Amino acid sequence: MRRLVLPLTGAVLLVLVGSGCGPDRSGSLGQLPTDPPPSPTASGPAGPASPPGPATGSPGAPAASPDHADLGRADPDEPDRSVTIQVWLTRGGEVFPTSRTRPYTLATSRLALTELVAGPTATEAAAGVRTGLAPGTDFDISISGGVATVDLPAGFYAGGRDPARLRQAQVVFTLTQFPSVSKVGFQSGGEAVAAPVSRSDYDDLLPLIVVTSLVIGQRVTSPVTIAGTANVFEATVSIRILDAAGTPVATTFTNATCGTGCRGDYSAVVSYRVAAEQPGRVQVYQVSPEDGSPTQLVDLPVRLAPSR
Repeated sequence: MRRLVLPLTGAVLLVLVGSGCGPDRSGSLGQLPTDPPPSPTASGPAGPASPPGPATGSPGAPAASPDHADLGRADPDEPDRSVTIQVWLTRGGEVFPTSRTRPYTLATSRLALTELVAGPTATEAAAGVRTGLAPGTDFDISISGGVATVDLPAGFYAGGRDPARLRQAQVVFTLTQFPSVSKVGFQSGGEAVAAPVSRSDYDDLLPLIVVTSLVIGQRVTSPVTIAGTANVFEATVSIRILDAAGTPVATTFTNATCGTGCRGDYSAVVSYRVAAEQPGRVQVYQVSPEDGSPTQLVDLPVRLAPSR
């Protein structure tokens, strides 16, 4: 584990960027596709939207980024297009992915950071989703040779080692979804705070089970694809869907492409039956090899559309 202590605009900030020994848990969470536009969600057009599916493979080859357009500006040549980007917030002290769909822009990295600063929606906050970034946090970003350099105020690095490191992980996971970014360098006031880092430097802050095909508050229809990555015992990923009363309306399992010490991709198409639209929950978990109880549970409140 590495510590970098650098003078910064008159203050001394401690930023922990290294990770402990052990297997790389960051897995194949590379760039996120942005087309086609996702289906609507229960939270409306400004709320979270379903990403097109789990990203696979490592980030693409470093390349110069077109990410120099105005912040979040829609492209006038693409008035009807939208772009879906991942935003990595926090839940239970770990990074947690959601997504946003916005008017199409070439400045996708800037847009992603803008949405990260905006934080969780009310629906996400009610489900325990948080962010370490203060509202209105200023930033500047440039991308060259596969490295995104992000300049953030001194307050971003304040509050102690662990909170600062979790904020950094949010930025790193959010920006490395794009093929033009494989690492992120941190600055404040033009002064370097940390050498460029990647997702693997924060793999200990990634949950053992990640769901990338659904977001909190989404309206789902049967059958629904439930996909993501996992590092679980014998690569077995268990899934259940609960109705408004908490009664299971679907229970199944699938296998990740790797497990018991390594992260693999998983995907399952799950059918359920409910008579009327209602709130429900999608739960993805590992069955404990000791007592059979659910562990590493990822619980996503959703809207269940009636079965046809």
